[in-house]
Amino acid sequence: MVEESNHENVEVVIVNNSTLLARSLVCQLIEVGVKDVVLSPGSRNAPLSIALYQASKSGVITLHVSIDERSAAFFALGIAKASKRIVSVVCTSGTALANYHPAVLEAHHSAIPLLVLSADRPARLRKTGSNQTTDQVGIFGSAVTFSADVSEINFDLTAHLDAISAGPSHINLQFDEPLLSDESTHWLANQIEIKAPAKRAITEEITFKEEHAVVIVGHDRAGFSVSEIKDFIAATQLPFIAEDPLSFPDAQAHASLYLGSEENRKKLHCKQVIIIGRTTLSRSINALIAESEFISVIDPRTATIDSLRTADEIFTSLPSVKKKSEDNEWLEMWNAASAESEKVIAGIDDWQEGMIARAIAAGLSEAPLYISSSRPIRDLEAFAKPRSGITTYANRGLAGIDGNISTAAGIAQVHSGATAIIGDLAFLHDMSGLLTARKVKLRIFVIDNNGGGIFSTLPQANVAGFEDIFGTPQDVNLMALAKSFTSDVVEVSNYQELNREIAKPISALSVVIVKVPERNKSAEFLRGTIAKLASL
Repeated sequence: MVEESNHENVEVVIVNNSTLLARSLVCQLIEVGVKDVVLSPGSRNAPLSIALYQASKSGVITLHVSIDERSAAFFALGIAKASKRIVSVVCTSGTALANYHPAVLEAHHSAIPLLVLSADRPARLRKTGSNQTTDQVGIFGSAVTFSADVSEINFDLTAHLDAISAGPSHINLQFDEPLLSDESTHWLANQIEIKAPAKRAITEEITFKEEHAVVIVGHDRAGFSVSEIKDFIAATQLPFIAEDPLSFPDAQAHASLYLGSEENRKKLHCKQVIIIGRTTLSRSINALIAESEFISVIDPRTATIDSLRTADEIFTSLPSVKKKSEDNEWLEMWNAASAESEKVIAGIDDWQEGMIARAIAAGLSEAPLYISSSRPIRDLEAFAKPRSGITTYANRGLAGIDGNISTAAGIAQVHSGATAIIGDLAFLHDMSGLLTARKVKLRIFVIDNNGGGIFSTLPQANVAGFEDIFGTPQDVNLMALAKSFTSDVVEVSNYQELNREIAKPISALSVVIVKVPERNKSAEFLRGTIAKLASL
Protein backbone atom coordinates (compact mmCIF):
# COMPACT_ATOMS: atom_id res chain seq x y z
CA MET A 1 0.00 0.00 0.00
CA VAL A 2 1.13 3.54 -0.73
CA GLU A 3 0.22 6.74 1.04
CA GLU A 4 -0.67 9.86 -0.94
CA SER A 5 -1.27 13.23 0.64
CA ASN A 6 -3.61 15.95 -0.50
CA HIS A 7 -1.54 18.93 0.72
CA GLU A 8 -4.44 21.38 0.49
CA ASN A 9 -6.47 19.51 3.10
CA VAL A 10 -3.53 17.80 4.79
CA GLU A 11 -5.32 14.51 4.32
CA VAL A 12 -3.69 11.11 3.93
CA VAL A 13 -5.28 8.73 1.40
CA ILE A 14 -4.26 5.10 1.18
CA VAL A 15 -4.05 4.02 -2.47
CA ASN A 16 -3.58 0.36 -3.38
CA ASN A 17 -1.09 -0.80 -6.00
CA SER A 18 -3.72 -1.79 -8.57
CA THR A 19 -5.22 1.67 -8.43
CA LEU A 20 -1.79 3.27 -8.81
CA LEU A 21 -1.05 1.08 -11.83
CA ALA A 22 -4.39 1.92 -13.43
CA ARG A 23 -3.99 5.65 -12.81
CA SER A 24 -0.44 5.65 -14.11
CA LEU A 25 -1.56 3.98 -17.32
CA VAL A 26 -4.51 6.33 -17.85
CA CYS A 27 -2.21 9.32 -17.42
CA GLN A 28 0.07 7.85 -20.07
CA LEU A 29 -2.86 7.21 -22.42
CA ILE A 30 -3.65 10.90 -22.21
CA GLU A 31 0.01 11.75 -22.85
CA VAL A 32 0.17 9.71 -26.06
CA GLY A 33 -2.97 11.37 -27.40
CA VAL A 34 -5.68 8.78 -26.73
CA LYS A 35 -9.05 10.55 -26.84
CA ASP A 36 -11.43 7.57 -26.96
CA VAL A 37 -11.47 4.42 -24.83
CA VAL A 38 -13.98 1.59 -25.27
CA LEU A 39 -14.66 -0.36 -22.09
CA SER A 40 -15.95 -3.92 -21.81
CA PRO A 41 -17.27 -4.16 -18.22
CA GLY A 42 -15.80 -6.71 -15.84
CA SER A 43 -14.49 -7.24 -12.32
CA ARG A 44 -10.73 -7.68 -12.69
CA ASN A 45 -10.47 -4.51 -14.79
CA ALA A 46 -12.26 -2.50 -12.06
CA PRO A 47 -9.19 -0.35 -11.20
CA LEU A 48 -8.84 0.69 -14.83
CA SER A 49 -12.61 1.13 -15.31
CA ILE A 50 -12.80 3.47 -12.31
CA ALA A 51 -9.75 5.48 -13.37
CA LEU A 52 -11.13 5.82 -16.89
CA TYR A 53 -14.52 6.90 -15.58
CA GLN A 54 -12.88 9.57 -13.44
CA ALA A 55 -10.85 10.75 -16.43
CA SER A 56 -13.98 10.92 -18.58
CA LYS A 57 -15.81 12.99 -15.98
CA SER A 58 -12.87 15.38 -15.97
CA GLY A 59 -13.27 15.75 -19.74
CA VAL A 60 -9.83 14.50 -20.75
CA ILE A 61 -11.08 11.36 -22.55
CA THR A 62 -14.36 10.04 -23.93
CA LEU A 63 -15.36 6.69 -22.43
CA HIS A 64 -17.63 4.33 -24.38
CA VAL A 65 -19.10 1.21 -22.76
CA SER A 66 -19.97 -1.90 -24.79
CA ILE A 67 -20.99 -5.12 -23.06
CA ASP A 68 -19.96 -7.49 -25.87
CA GLU A 69 -16.17 -7.73 -26.21
CA ARG A 70 -16.12 -8.59 -29.91
CA SER A 71 -18.45 -5.68 -30.65
CA ALA A 72 -16.43 -3.36 -28.38
CA ALA A 73 -13.20 -4.09 -30.24
CA PHE A 74 -14.74 -3.46 -33.65
CA PHE A 75 -16.39 -0.28 -32.36
CA ALA A 76 -12.94 0.91 -31.24
CA LEU A 77 -11.56 -0.13 -34.62
CA GLY A 78 -14.18 2.03 -36.35
CA ILE A 79 -13.30 5.04 -34.21
CA ALA A 80 -9.61 4.53 -34.96
CA LYS A 81 -10.28 4.23 -38.70
CA ALA A 82 -12.30 7.42 -38.83
CA SER A 83 -10.25 9.51 -36.38
CA LYS A 84 -6.82 8.25 -37.48
CA ARG A 85 -5.81 8.24 -33.80
CA ILE A 86 -4.81 5.57 -31.29
CA VAL A 87 -7.96 4.14 -29.68
CA SER A 88 -7.86 1.88 -26.64
CA VAL A 89 -10.18 -1.00 -25.78
CA VAL A 90 -10.27 -2.44 -22.25
CA CYS A 91 -11.47 -5.80 -20.93
CA THR A 92 -11.39 -8.10 -17.94
CA SER A 93 -9.54 -11.43 -17.73
CA GLY A 94 -10.35 -14.81 -19.24
CA THR A 95 -12.33 -15.36 -22.44
CA ALA A 96 -13.05 -11.63 -22.71
CA LEU A 97 -9.65 -10.96 -24.26
CA ALA A 98 -10.00 -13.75 -26.83
CA ASN A 99 -13.09 -12.01 -28.22
CA TYR A 100 -10.90 -9.07 -29.22
CA HIS A 101 -8.87 -11.26 -31.56
CA PRO A 102 -10.90 -10.77 -34.80
CA ALA A 103 -10.67 -6.99 -34.52
CA VAL A 104 -6.96 -7.18 -33.69
CA LEU A 105 -6.36 -9.25 -36.82
CA GLU A 106 -8.31 -6.76 -38.94
CA ALA A 107 -6.35 -3.90 -37.36
CA HIS A 108 -3.06 -5.73 -38.03
CA HIS A 109 -3.69 -6.20 -41.74
CA SER A 110 -4.99 -2.63 -42.07
CA ALA A 111 -2.27 -1.05 -39.86
CA ILE A 112 -4.85 0.52 -37.52
CA PRO A 113 -3.57 1.72 -34.07
CA LEU A 114 -5.83 -0.30 -31.76
CA LEU A 115 -4.43 -0.45 -28.22
CA VAL A 116 -5.73 -3.43 -26.22
CA LEU A 117 -5.57 -3.21 -22.43
CA SER A 118 -6.44 -6.48 -20.72
CA ALA A 119 -6.80 -7.01 -16.98
CA ASP A 120 -5.25 -10.14 -15.51
CA ARG A 121 -4.69 -11.87 -12.20
CA PRO A 122 -1.20 -11.68 -10.72
CA ALA A 123 1.34 -13.97 -12.39
CA ARG A 124 1.53 -16.17 -9.27
CA LEU A 125 -2.06 -17.36 -9.92
CA ARG A 126 -1.45 -18.59 -13.48
CA LYS A 127 -1.70 -22.34 -13.99
CA THR A 128 -3.05 -22.82 -10.45
CA GLY A 129 -6.71 -23.34 -11.32
CA SER A 130 -7.57 -19.80 -10.22
CA ASN A 131 -10.94 -18.63 -11.52
CA GLN A 132 -10.98 -16.82 -14.88
CA THR A 133 -7.21 -17.11 -15.23
CA THR A 134 -5.47 -18.24 -18.41
CA ASP A 135 -2.25 -17.37 -20.21
CA GLN A 136 -3.05 -13.98 -21.71
CA VAL A 137 0.55 -12.99 -22.37
CA GLY A 138 1.34 -12.93 -26.08
CA ILE A 139 -2.15 -14.14 -26.98
CA PHE A 140 -2.16 -12.16 -30.24
CA GLY A 141 1.25 -13.37 -31.40
CA SER A 142 2.69 -11.58 -34.41
CA ALA A 143 -0.58 -9.71 -35.02
CA VAL A 144 0.51 -6.91 -32.68
CA THR A 145 3.31 -4.39 -33.10
CA PHE A 146 4.04 -4.37 -29.36
CA SER A 147 3.02 -6.39 -26.31
CA ALA A 148 3.90 -6.26 -22.62
CA ASP A 149 2.99 -8.03 -19.39
CA VAL A 150 2.89 -5.31 -16.72
CA SER A 151 2.65 -5.46 -12.96
CA GLU A 152 4.68 -2.42 -11.86
CA ILE A 153 3.72 1.25 -12.02
CA ASN A 154 7.07 2.18 -13.56
CA PHE A 155 5.99 0.84 -16.97
CA ASP A 156 6.58 3.56 -19.58
CA LEU A 157 3.98 3.47 -22.34
CA THR A 158 5.33 6.63 -23.97
CA ALA A 159 8.60 4.86 -24.75
CA HIS A 160 6.70 2.61 -27.16
CA LEU A 161 4.74 5.31 -28.99
CA ASP A 162 6.24 4.47 -32.38
CA ALA A 163 5.09 0.87 -32.10
CA ILE A 164 1.59 1.54 -30.82
CA SER A 165 1.06 4.16 -33.53
CA ALA A 166 1.94 1.66 -36.27
CA GLY A 167 -0.75 -0.97 -35.65
CA PRO A 168 -2.53 -2.95 -32.92
CA SER A 169 -0.71 -3.45 -29.62
CA HIS A 170 -1.46 -5.27 -26.36
CA ILE A 171 -0.68 -4.48 -22.74
CA ASN A 172 -1.63 -7.12 -20.19
CA LEU A 173 -2.07 -5.62 -16.71
CA GLN A 174 -1.72 -7.68 -13.53
CA PHE A 175 -4.18 -6.32 -10.98
CA ASP A 176 -3.98 -7.76 -7.47
CA GLU A 177 -6.69 -7.28 -4.86
CA PRO A 178 -7.95 -4.97 -3.49
CA LEU A 179 -9.35 -3.63 -6.77
CA LEU A 180 -11.40 -0.64 -5.60
CA SER A 181 -10.06 2.85 -5.08
CA ASP A 182 -10.98 6.19 -3.56
CA GLU A 183 -12.97 8.75 -5.54
CA SER A 184 -10.23 11.37 -5.70
CA THR A 185 -9.40 12.84 -9.11
CA HIS A 186 -6.42 14.99 -8.12
CA TRP A 187 -4.15 12.46 -9.82
CA LEU A 188 -5.38 13.77 -13.20
CA ALA A 189 -3.92 17.24 -12.70
CA ASN A 190 -1.37 18.61 -15.17
CA GLN A 191 -1.61 15.86 -17.77
CA ILE A 192 0.31 16.81 -20.91
CA GLU A 193 -0.45 15.41 -24.34
CA ILE A 194 2.50 14.59 -26.56
CA LYS A 195 2.42 14.41 -30.34
CA ALA A 196 2.35 11.13 -32.21
CA PRO A 197 5.53 10.36 -34.15
CA ALA A 198 5.69 11.86 -37.63
CA LYS A 199 5.64 9.46 -40.56
CA ARG A 200 9.02 9.04 -42.20
CA ALA A 201 9.07 10.62 -45.65
CA ILE A 202 10.52 8.39 -48.36
CA THR A 203 11.10 9.77 -51.83
CA GLU A 204 11.31 7.21 -54.59
CA GLU A 205 10.85 7.53 -58.32
CA ILE A 206 8.77 5.37 -60.60
CA THR A 207 9.22 4.92 -64.31
CA PHE A 208 6.37 3.38 -66.26
CA LYS A 209 6.16 2.24 -69.85
CA GLU A 210 4.64 4.96 -71.96
CA GLU A 211 2.45 2.43 -73.73
CA HIS A 212 -0.25 0.33 -72.15
CA ALA A 213 0.12 1.01 -68.43
CA VAL A 214 -2.74 1.31 -65.93
CA VAL A 215 -3.05 2.21 -62.24
CA ILE A 216 -5.22 0.04 -59.97
CA VAL A 217 -6.21 1.42 -56.55
CA GLY A 218 -7.23 -1.07 -53.85
CA HIS A 219 -10.16 -0.19 -51.60
CA ASP A 220 -8.03 0.67 -48.58
CA ARG A 221 -5.61 2.78 -50.71
CA ALA A 222 -2.66 1.34 -48.70
CA GLY A 223 -3.36 4.00 -46.09
CA PHE A 224 -2.80 6.93 -48.46
CA SER A 225 -5.33 9.74 -48.63
CA VAL A 226 -7.64 10.25 -51.58
CA SER A 227 -5.93 13.55 -52.40
CA GLU A 228 -2.47 11.94 -52.38
CA ILE A 229 -3.60 9.28 -54.84
CA LYS A 230 -5.38 11.81 -57.06
CA ASP A 231 -2.16 13.82 -57.28
CA PHE A 232 -0.17 10.69 -58.16
CA ILE A 233 -2.62 9.63 -60.88
CA ALA A 234 -2.74 13.17 -62.30
CA ALA A 235 1.05 13.07 -62.59
CA THR A 236 0.95 9.78 -64.52
CA GLN A 237 -1.90 10.70 -66.91
CA LEU A 238 -2.74 6.98 -66.99
CA PRO A 239 -6.15 5.31 -66.96
CA PHE A 240 -6.99 4.01 -63.51
CA ILE A 241 -9.32 1.53 -61.86
CA ALA A 242 -10.55 2.09 -58.30
CA GLU A 243 -12.08 -0.63 -56.15
CA ASP A 244 -13.78 2.31 -54.41
CA PRO A 245 -15.46 4.30 -57.21
CA LEU A 246 -17.13 6.64 -54.70
CA SER A 247 -13.86 8.41 -53.92
CA PHE A 248 -12.58 8.84 -57.48
CA PRO A 249 -15.01 10.42 -59.96
CA ASP A 250 -12.51 10.01 -62.82
CA ALA A 251 -12.01 6.27 -62.29
CA GLN A 252 -12.93 3.79 -65.00
CA ALA A 253 -16.61 2.96 -64.55
CA HIS A 254 -17.62 -0.70 -64.15
CA ALA A 255 -14.15 -2.07 -64.97
CA SER A 256 -14.69 -5.19 -62.87
CA LEU A 257 -17.69 -6.03 -65.07
CA TYR A 258 -16.31 -5.42 -68.54
CA LEU A 259 -12.96 -6.98 -67.69
CA GLY A 260 -14.87 -10.16 -66.86
CA SER A 261 -14.75 -10.72 -70.62
CA GLU A 262 -11.53 -12.35 -71.83
CA GLU A 263 -12.01 -10.55 -75.16
CA ASN A 264 -12.02 -7.17 -73.43
CA ARG A 265 -8.95 -8.05 -71.37
CA LYS A 266 -7.06 -8.96 -74.54
CA LYS A 267 -8.07 -5.67 -76.13
CA LEU A 268 -6.94 -3.76 -73.05
CA HIS A 269 -3.87 -5.90 -72.36
CA CYS A 270 -1.48 -4.07 -70.03
CA LYS A 271 2.27 -4.03 -70.37
CA GLN A 272 2.44 -2.69 -66.82
CA VAL A 273 0.05 -2.38 -63.89
CA ILE A 274 0.77 -0.11 -60.93
CA ILE A 275 -1.09 -1.38 -57.88
CA ILE A 276 -1.69 0.91 -54.91
CA GLY A 277 -2.53 -1.20 -51.86
CA ARG A 278 -4.13 -4.61 -52.25
CA THR A 279 -6.60 -5.66 -54.93
CA THR A 280 -8.91 -8.04 -53.12
CA LEU A 281 -12.36 -7.79 -54.68
CA SER A 282 -12.66 -8.91 -58.30
CA ARG A 283 -11.33 -11.95 -60.09
CA SER A 284 -11.50 -9.99 -63.34
CA ILE A 285 -9.15 -7.27 -62.07
CA ASN A 286 -6.76 -9.88 -60.69
CA ALA A 287 -6.87 -11.65 -64.06
CA LEU A 288 -5.85 -8.39 -65.76
CA ILE A 289 -2.94 -8.10 -63.34
CA ALA A 290 -1.87 -11.71 -63.84
CA GLU A 291 -1.88 -11.27 -67.63
CA SER A 292 0.26 -8.10 -67.52
CA GLU A 293 3.98 -8.07 -68.30
CA PHE A 294 5.31 -5.92 -65.45
CA ILE A 295 3.84 -5.34 -61.98
CA SER A 296 4.62 -2.40 -59.69
CA VAL A 297 3.28 -2.39 -56.12
CA ILE A 298 2.99 0.68 -53.88
CA ASP A 299 2.17 -0.27 -50.29
CA PRO A 300 3.96 0.55 -46.99
CA ARG A 301 2.79 -2.80 -45.58
CA THR A 302 5.23 -4.65 -47.82
CA ALA A 303 7.95 -3.63 -45.35
CA THR A 304 6.20 -5.20 -42.37
CA ILE A 305 2.84 -6.97 -42.64
CA ASP A 306 3.07 -8.21 -46.25
CA SER A 307 6.83 -8.76 -46.30
CA LEU A 308 6.59 -11.77 -48.67
CA ARG A 309 4.53 -9.98 -51.31
CA THR A 310 6.11 -10.24 -54.74
CA ALA A 311 6.19 -7.92 -57.77
CA ASP A 312 8.68 -6.72 -60.35
CA GLU A 313 9.20 -3.59 -58.23
CA ILE A 314 7.88 -2.56 -54.81
CA PHE A 315 7.58 0.89 -53.26
CA THR A 316 6.82 1.59 -49.61
CA SER A 317 5.66 5.15 -50.30
CA LEU A 318 4.00 6.97 -53.17
CA PRO A 319 6.90 7.58 -55.57
CA SER A 320 7.44 10.67 -57.64
CA VAL A 321 6.66 10.34 -61.34
CA LYS A 322 9.54 11.03 -63.71
CA LYS A 323 7.45 11.52 -66.82
CA LYS A 324 3.73 11.53 -67.52
CA SER A 325 2.21 9.24 -70.13
CA GLU A 326 1.68 10.71 -73.58
CA ASP A 327 -0.13 7.67 -74.96
CA ASN A 328 -3.48 9.39 -75.56
CA GLU A 329 -4.78 6.59 -77.75
CA TRP A 330 -4.37 4.12 -74.85
CA LEU A 331 -6.21 6.41 -72.47
CA GLU A 332 -9.00 6.93 -75.00
CA MET A 333 -9.45 3.15 -75.37
CA TRP A 334 -10.07 2.82 -71.65
CA ASN A 335 -12.32 5.85 -71.52
CA ALA A 336 -14.39 4.49 -74.41
CA ALA A 337 -14.84 1.14 -72.66
CA SER A 338 -15.86 2.96 -69.47
CA ALA A 339 -18.34 5.24 -71.28
CA GLU A 340 -19.95 2.37 -73.18
CA SER A 341 -20.28 0.32 -70.00
CA GLU A 342 -21.90 3.24 -68.21
CA LYS A 343 -24.50 3.51 -71.00
CA VAL A 344 -25.38 -0.17 -70.64
CA ILE A 345 -25.60 -0.09 -66.83
CA ALA A 346 -27.59 3.16 -66.81
CA GLY A 347 -30.20 1.50 -69.02
CA ILE A 348 -30.90 -1.31 -66.53
CA ASP A 349 -33.78 -0.88 -64.11
CA ASP A 350 -34.02 -4.41 -62.65
CA TRP A 351 -34.55 -4.70 -58.88
CA GLN A 352 -31.25 -6.49 -58.28
CA GLU A 353 -28.49 -6.25 -55.70
CA GLY A 354 -25.97 -4.53 -57.95
CA MET A 355 -28.46 -1.91 -59.10
CA ILE A 356 -29.65 -1.37 -55.52
CA ALA A 357 -26.06 -0.66 -54.49
CA ARG A 358 -25.82 1.76 -57.41
CA ALA A 359 -28.99 3.57 -56.30
CA ILE A 360 -27.79 3.94 -52.70
CA ALA A 361 -24.38 5.21 -53.85
CA ALA A 362 -25.95 7.77 -56.20
CA GLY A 363 -28.54 9.00 -53.72
CA LEU A 364 -26.41 9.54 -50.64
CA SER A 365 -25.68 13.11 -49.69
CA GLU A 366 -24.37 12.50 -46.19
CA ALA A 367 -20.90 11.14 -45.60
CA PRO A 368 -19.51 8.72 -44.60
CA LEU A 369 -20.50 5.29 -45.95
CA TYR A 370 -19.42 1.99 -44.40
CA ILE A 371 -19.56 -1.04 -46.72
CA SER A 372 -19.49 -4.62 -45.47
CA SER A 373 -17.58 -7.46 -47.07
CA SER A 374 -18.89 -10.14 -49.44
CA ARG A 375 -21.46 -8.93 -52.01
CA PRO A 376 -22.19 -5.30 -50.95
CA ILE A 377 -18.64 -4.06 -51.49
CA ARG A 378 -18.31 -5.94 -54.79
CA ASP A 379 -21.66 -4.62 -56.02
CA LEU A 380 -20.59 -1.05 -55.32
CA GLU A 381 -17.29 -1.58 -57.11
CA ALA A 382 -19.04 -3.08 -60.13
CA PHE A 383 -22.24 -1.05 -60.48
CA ALA A 384 -21.79 2.32 -58.76
CA LYS A 385 -21.20 5.32 -60.97
CA PRO A 386 -17.89 6.98 -60.00
CA ARG A 387 -18.46 10.09 -57.94
CA SER A 388 -17.03 12.11 -55.06
CA GLY A 389 -18.48 13.67 -51.93
CA ILE A 390 -18.66 10.48 -49.87
CA THR A 391 -16.03 9.25 -47.43
CA THR A 392 -16.01 5.47 -47.59
CA TYR A 393 -14.82 2.85 -45.11
CA ALA A 394 -14.60 -0.94 -45.15
CA ASN A 395 -12.79 -3.67 -43.24
CA ARG A 396 -10.53 -4.89 -46.03
CA GLY A 397 -7.66 -6.07 -43.83
CA LEU A 398 -9.11 -9.58 -43.63
CA ALA A 399 -12.52 -8.87 -45.20
CA GLY A 400 -14.49 -10.69 -42.51
CA ILE A 401 -18.24 -10.45 -42.04
CA ASP A 402 -17.80 -10.10 -38.27
CA GLY A 403 -18.03 -6.79 -36.47
CA ASN A 404 -19.49 -4.78 -39.34
CA ILE A 405 -22.30 -3.08 -37.39
CA SER A 406 -19.89 -2.22 -34.58
CA THR A 407 -17.25 -0.81 -36.94
CA ALA A 408 -19.89 1.31 -38.68
CA ALA A 409 -21.07 2.56 -35.28
CA GLY A 410 -17.52 3.62 -34.40
CA ILE A 411 -17.28 5.55 -37.65
CA ALA A 412 -20.67 7.18 -36.96
CA GLN A 413 -19.41 8.16 -33.51
CA VAL A 414 -16.54 10.14 -35.03
CA HIS A 415 -18.51 11.69 -37.89
CA SER A 416 -21.72 12.31 -35.92
CA GLY A 417 -23.60 10.12 -38.37
CA ALA A 418 -23.05 7.46 -41.04
CA THR A 419 -24.70 5.08 -43.49
CA ALA A 420 -23.87 1.38 -43.74
CA ILE A 421 -24.64 -1.28 -46.34
CA ILE A 422 -24.49 -4.75 -44.80
CA GLY A 423 -25.51 -8.21 -45.97
CA ASP A 424 -28.03 -10.22 -43.99
CA LEU A 425 -25.52 -12.76 -42.65
CA ALA A 426 -23.09 -10.01 -41.62
CA PHE A 427 -26.01 -8.25 -39.92
CA LEU A 428 -26.91 -11.39 -37.95
CA HIS A 429 -23.25 -12.02 -37.15
CA ASP A 430 -23.00 -8.73 -35.24
CA MET A 431 -26.49 -8.25 -33.81
CA SER A 432 -25.05 -7.30 -30.41
CA GLY A 433 -23.39 -4.38 -32.17
CA LEU A 434 -26.83 -2.77 -32.35
CA LEU A 435 -26.61 -2.17 -28.60
CA THR A 436 -23.70 0.17 -29.20
CA ALA A 437 -25.21 1.52 -32.42
CA ARG A 438 -28.25 2.74 -30.48
CA LYS A 439 -26.03 5.51 -29.11
CA VAL A 440 -25.09 6.96 -32.51
CA LYS A 441 -26.69 8.25 -35.70
CA LEU A 442 -26.46 5.30 -38.08
CA ARG A 443 -28.69 4.08 -40.91
CA ILE A 444 -28.11 0.47 -41.91
CA PHE A 445 -29.30 -0.88 -45.26
CA VAL A 446 -29.51 -4.67 -44.84
CA ILE A 447 -29.42 -6.53 -48.15
CA ASP A 448 -31.68 -9.49 -47.39
CA ASN A 449 -31.22 -12.32 -49.88
CA ASN A 450 -31.76 -14.95 -47.18
CA GLY A 451 -28.25 -16.34 -46.97
CA GLY A 452 -24.73 -16.25 -48.38
CA GLY A 453 -25.34 -14.51 -51.68
CA ILE A 454 -21.71 -14.32 -52.71
CA PHE A 455 -21.41 -18.11 -52.95
CA SER A 456 -23.97 -18.16 -55.76
CA THR A 457 -21.45 -16.21 -57.87
CA LEU A 458 -18.51 -18.51 -57.08
CA PRO A 459 -17.50 -21.88 -58.62
CA GLN A 460 -19.10 -23.86 -55.76
CA ALA A 461 -22.57 -22.59 -56.74
CA ASN A 462 -23.56 -25.93 -58.26
CA VAL A 463 -21.98 -28.43 -55.89
CA ALA A 464 -24.12 -31.04 -54.14
CA GLY A 465 -25.43 -29.75 -50.83
CA PHE A 466 -24.87 -26.10 -51.83
CA GLU A 467 -27.78 -24.71 -49.79
CA ASP A 468 -26.71 -26.56 -46.64
CA ILE A 469 -23.03 -25.70 -46.61
CA PHE A 470 -22.76 -22.48 -48.64
CA GLY A 471 -26.13 -20.86 -49.26
CA THR A 472 -27.13 -21.27 -45.60
CA PRO A 473 -30.58 -19.64 -45.70
CA GLN A 474 -31.17 -17.89 -42.38
CA ASP A 475 -35.01 -17.86 -42.51
CA VAL A 476 -35.11 -15.15 -39.85
CA ASN A 477 -37.55 -12.28 -39.50
CA LEU A 478 -34.99 -9.48 -39.66
CA MET A 479 -37.70 -6.86 -39.13
CA ALA A 480 -38.69 -8.36 -35.79
CA LEU A 481 -35.08 -8.72 -34.68
CA ALA A 482 -34.16 -5.16 -35.59
CA LYS A 483 -37.26 -3.76 -33.89
CA SER A 484 -36.05 -5.17 -30.58
CA PHE A 485 -33.20 -2.63 -30.80
CA THR A 486 -34.86 0.36 -32.49
CA SER A 487 -38.38 1.35 -33.51
CA ASP A 488 -37.12 2.90 -36.76
CA VAL A 489 -37.21 -0.19 -38.96
CA VAL A 490 -38.74 -0.44 -42.43
CA GLU A 491 -38.74 -2.94 -45.27
CA VAL A 492 -38.42 -1.88 -48.91
CA SER A 493 -38.88 -3.85 -52.11
CA ASN A 494 -38.78 -1.24 -54.91
CA TYR A 495 -36.83 1.86 -55.91
CA GLN A 496 -39.53 4.31 -54.90
CA GLU A 497 -39.46 3.00 -51.33
CA LEU A 498 -35.67 2.74 -51.33
CA ASN A 499 -35.12 6.30 -52.57
CA ARG A 500 -37.48 7.61 -49.92
CA GLU A 501 -35.34 6.03 -47.19
CA ILE A 502 -32.08 7.23 -48.75
CA ALA A 503 -33.35 10.80 -48.73
CA LYS A 504 -34.31 10.85 -45.05
CA PRO A 505 -31.97 12.63 -42.62
CA ILE A 506 -30.15 10.37 -40.16
CA SER A 507 -31.15 11.26 -36.61
CA ALA A 508 -30.64 7.99 -34.71
CA LEU A 509 -30.21 4.27 -35.32
CA SER A 510 -32.43 3.12 -38.16
CA VAL A 511 -32.56 -0.13 -40.13
CA VAL A 512 -33.80 -0.54 -43.70
CA ILE A 513 -34.40 -4.16 -44.71
CA VAL A 514 -33.94 -4.34 -48.49
CA LYS A 515 -35.71 -7.43 -49.81
CA VAL A 516 -34.01 -8.68 -52.95
CA PRO A 517 -34.61 -11.57 -55.40
CA GLU A 518 -33.44 -15.08 -54.69
CA ARG A 519 -29.68 -15.50 -54.63
CA ASN A 520 -29.56 -17.60 -57.80
CA LYS A 521 -31.50 -14.89 -59.67
CA SER A 522 -28.98 -12.28 -58.55
CA ALA A 523 -26.13 -14.49 -59.77
CA GLU A 524 -27.86 -14.90 -63.14
CA PHE A 525 -28.28 -11.14 -63.38
CA LEU A 526 -24.59 -10.61 -62.70
CA ARG A 527 -23.55 -13.12 -65.36
CA GLY A 528 -26.01 -11.60 -67.83
CA THR A 529 -24.64 -8.10 -67.24
CA ILE A 530 -21.07 -9.26 -67.84
CA ALA A 531 -22.27 -10.92 -71.07
CA LYS A 532 -23.81 -7.62 -72.23
CA LEU A 533 -20.40 -5.99 -71.84
CA ALA A 534 -18.47 -8.88 -73.38
CA SER A 535 -17.26 -6.97 -76.43
CA LEU A 536 -16.84 -3.22 -76.11
